[in-house]
Amino acid sequence: MLKRQFLAGLALGIAAIAVPAWAEGDKDVAALAKALQQASLPLEKATKLNEREGKPISAKYEIEHGALQLSIYTMKGDRFDELIVDHRTGAVVTDQWIRDADDMKAARAQAAAMAKAKTPLDVATENAVKANAGYRAVSVIPKLEGGRPVADVILMKGEDVKKVTQKLD
Repeated sequence: MLKRQFLAGLALGIAAIAVPAWAEGDKDVAALAKALQQASLPLEKATKLNEREGKPISAKYEIEHGALQLSIYTMKGDRFDELIVDHRTGAVVTDQWIRDADDMKAARAQAAAMAKAKTPLDVATENAVKANAGYRAVSVIPKLEGGRPVADVILMKGEDVKKVTQKLD
């Protein structure tokens, strides 16, 4: 019950910033927890590895069409891309321009937060993981909170899910 309440609150709190599809219920959390066992690449390393493709502005593991997917939004100049990354090697599988209006709105908000950030996403994510022994980062989404950049980091340990906020300035 507590997990459902947390996930409902999480969905309301970051709905405007692309809520992970798995955050919709216990079944999806269980599916992601099981799928993550196959993923050897930590989220914080994936964002660092793919900096050559553009500045990472968010990243998340999710279940897409029944399979585990690692998605990283990047910004290069005025262009926003979504990278789908191999969750074992870090290699870019696909690189697509973001064109969907909702995704573009989320990318712009994330880019605005990262423009004010002094701490990169990989460092913020790594700090969240270090402060929460046994947990693994599955999502990092920056935002402006009171004009200051922060990142919401979603962590999982098995099916236990928690959100922590990391300062980016």
